[in-house]
Amino acid sequence: MHILLTRPIDDCIEMIEKFKSLGHDVSHLALLNIEKVNHENFNYDSYDALIFSSSNSIKFLDIKNINKDIKCFSVGSATERKIRALGFQNVIPAEGSVNSLIEIIQNNFDTSDGKLLYISGQTIAYELDKDLKNKGYNIDRLINYKTSHNDFNDINFIKELKKKIPNIVYIYSENSAKSFLKFINNSGLKDDWMDTNLMCMGEKASIILNEIKWKKIFLFNPGEEEFLLYKI
Repeated sequence: MHILLTRPIDDCIEMIEKFKSLGHDVSHLALLNIEKVNHENFNYDSYDALIFSSSNSIKFLDIKNINKDIKCFSVGSATERKIRALGFQNVIPAEGSVNSLIEIIQNNFDTSDGKLLYISGQTIAYELDKDLKNKGYNIDRLINYKTSHNDFNDINFIKELKKKIPNIVYIYSENSAKSFLKFINNSGLKDDWMDTNLMCMGEKASIILNEIKWKKIFLFNPGEEEFLLYKI
């Protein structure tokens, strides 16, 4: 199969190699630029647990000022591995969705246990911090990265894509879906996806791309990418 991956190359190089080892043809199109948001002298000591719903928030984490024994909640196992690779020991992973992340926090951190810090990007699909505040938690949100849409001007890439439209496309966020829709329209590819399976992380992303005719649309959680290959 021909698979199109759309995350920044640092976030999907392992998956590219994995899919190629399984005999698949893999193309890569980074839909978003990821930029760090700096916070000088931020006091992490004021918090008793950290929450990560994105691997990008880990990538731009200023780890030198954080106690590695602090409790950390991650959205899934892939995010957990990245946190542990930075030296953090007390990491509790959820099963890949925001709802499961909230559930795992409630099961392992009482409202009386202290203060939470939710580390995220500027654009989020779900206001996790507000939800937890409504449940009685003391929580702040720290934005440590922002995203912008890529400008697609690689004519050769578009020509090659037109010759062989992917069988599968993975889209990881609402923002990525907007960027991919822009790419499709600007590249004159709007009517070329009827034999393509669209894999979206979240319903909001799939809704944005509903105006394109796909073979099928699947929703998935982080870490399920390979599993989805066997569902089509």
